Amino acid sequence: MTKSPHSFPRPLSDLLGATLSDAFKAQGFASTEIISRWADIVGAEIAAHSEPLRISWPRPGGDETPEPATLVLRVEGPAALEIQHLSGVILERVNRFFGWQAIGRVALRQAPLRRREQQPARKPDTAAATRITETMPEIKDDNLRQALGRLAAAVKRN
Repeated sequence: MTKSPHSFPRPLSDLLGATLSDAFKAQGFASTEIISRWADIVGAEIAAHSEPLRISWPRPGGDETPEPATLVLRVEGPAALEIQHLSGVILERVNRFFGWQAIGRVALRQAPLRRREQQPARKPDTAAATRITETMPEIKDDNLRQALGRLAAAVKRN
């Protein structure tokens, strides 16, 4: 048994992709993108109060054209009424994301959302940005030089 001389670590997404895709398929999701990009698809306001649980596809019947699926959303209790009123907007945005009339109905399940820990926004380090800006006298545009200084300070901080 010989090992490859060029063994590189594989990304975790490669290793877990098959396992997660099977779990998502069991919930009716063809891909993980609708979950991972939910805020991009429906907007930050709607995504703050809802998350997709599953997509229920109807059983095909004979020669009939397949009917659109039902998107089941977990919604916070107080926001359920507003999300219900926005269901037309959600349908439009999700179907635009898929590129075809995949979803025909939205069903709501009231339950607490699984909150993801968000890192608190850090304040910019203005002193570091000023020091970095002073090292770039060759840039004549003040706005550009200050923007580059802020960017460099943010990159250096992370």
